Amino acid sequence: MSERALRGSRLGAASYEDDREIAPAPRQLVGYDCPHSHHFDLPFAADAEVPSVWECPRCGGEAVRVDGDRPEAKHVKPPRTHWDMLLERRSIDELEQLLSERLELLRSGQIGPDHLHREGSDPKTPKPPRQRKSA
Repeated sequence: MSERALRGSRLGAASYEDDREIAPAPRQLVGYDCPHSHHFDLPFAADAEVPSVWECPRCGGEAVRVDGDRPEAKHVKPPRTHWDMLLERRSIDELEQLLSERLELLRSGQIGPDHLHREGSDPKTPKPPRQRKSA
């Protein structure tokens, strides 16, 4: 059994290959400038597509390539609010009319919570049932 064992090395050990005749891939060094006056260089492969913006390793800001221009900002659609969506469906005049109608119903006691529509001063007196209208 001992004649089959590997001697002199173990699994996961360093490679015995020699690096003397191996040439590294051609590289280019690209410089970036941060808005906080940080400058850093990054190596890229010679045939790689180099990005024009890179995150600064010191502050995390957006660093721009020294010999390149800042890319055009993408058009961002502004977020629509509930008010914007409401105005797509109704005009201001229609909304004012609906508001006045709903306020009349609320004041008359036909809609809204019961504690707003107490009849008289005694809260224990029973009230007639209200008719509810759907909105």
